[in-house]
This record gives sequence, structure tokens and C-alpha cells, in this order.
Amino acid sequence: MEKSLTDKLALVFDFGGVLIDWNPRHLYLKLFNGDREAVERFLVEIQFDQWNFRQDQGRPFAAGVAEHCARFPRYCDLIRAYDIRWEETINGPIEGSIAILRSLRKAGYPLYGLSNWSVEKFQLIQGRFDFLDWFTMILISGSVGMAKPEPAIFRLLLEKVGRSAEECILIDDSPQNIRTAQQLGFQTIHFRSPAQMKRALRKFL
Repeated sequence: MEKSLTDKLALVFDFGGVLIDWNPRHLYLKLFNGDREAVERFLVEIQFDQWNFRQDQGRPFAAGVAEHCARFPRYCDLIRAYDIRWEETINGPIEGSIAILRSLRKAGYPLYGLSNWSVEKFQLIQGRFDFLDWFTMILISGSVGMAKPEPAIFRLLLEKVGRSAEECILIDDSPQNIRTAQQLGFQTIHFRSPAQMKRALRKFL
């Protein structure tokens, strides 16, 4: 008997920037009195993205903060603030995306999570968002010591869910992650907004 459409296609969601409004700027705008240009200069100067990626790969925050404070002693208080006040980087769920996720769940599509996140910090929000319970399986980068766009974490996801890349649609806001997924055979949606995601999903489902 031929499989149903819901058996064939699985939805793989990134979290930060797709379902959850995470952004370090939510915190740092408070610390820089709303000066957006100063925040951007600071984030570039301390190479925030590269530094934070190491935590996403599993490095403990305490080690990351200590190392970066040694590199940028004049910014140590601001670097520590990202650890201590991390929950202020979360501005809540992206409601339009959650509405779409809810409809996909109701329609019976298998839902999986694949997100770059420190295990320490993900544990802080797991209980805050009920929709995280809707996923059959969630793979958090910090728990496996690798992170998107490394091909290995995509392959690990496929191994854990028992599906081929062609049977999965990755929804992610990172162009680099989308490119890697496409190279591995995933169908993809480069997330820009809930409305755009909804239009893109109609082509697949």
C-alpha cells in the first residue's frame, strides 16, 4: 500500500528566528540605552556570532565567558551579561509561525526540531513554550557537540528520525544552513516571515 502524504513528508524546524524570537539585541539594546549602532559595533568587535557558535557546539558558557573576557577585558561585564541575563534575549514566540505549526500538527504532519542552541540555555526555555511538546523529536546542537551548518548534524537527524533527506522539509532562517541542507538532498524553505513560510509550504503540502 502506498504511504500517505503525511508518511512521506516531515517538517524540520529551526527554533531561534523561526518559532522563537531570540536575538542578543533584545538584551544589548537595554545595556546600550537603545543605541542600535553601538550595539552593532560591539557585536562585531567581540565577534559575537563566532563566539556564540562555540556554545552552540557544546562549550559550557562558563568556559566561553572566561575565554572571551580574557580576550576583551574592557567588555567583560557585557559578555557576562549575556550569560547571566540570557533569558532577556528571548522576546517570546513568533505567533504567526506557531499558528502554522499548530495547523501542521493538527493535519498530522510529523514535526521535528533541529536547532543550534546551548544545552544550558535551552533547558531554561523548555518549560516556557508548550509548542515544544508538539515535536516528535528535538535535536539540540549543544547536546551532540556539533552545529548547523555542519553536514554531520543533518545526517545525525536523519539517522535518528529514520528518514531520507528527500522526505524532509527544513525550515530555517540561515542561508548557510539552507545551502548545506539542499546539498544533502533536503527540501527547504528559507524562512523570512510567517506569511512567506505559509506561502512556501503550499508548494509542498
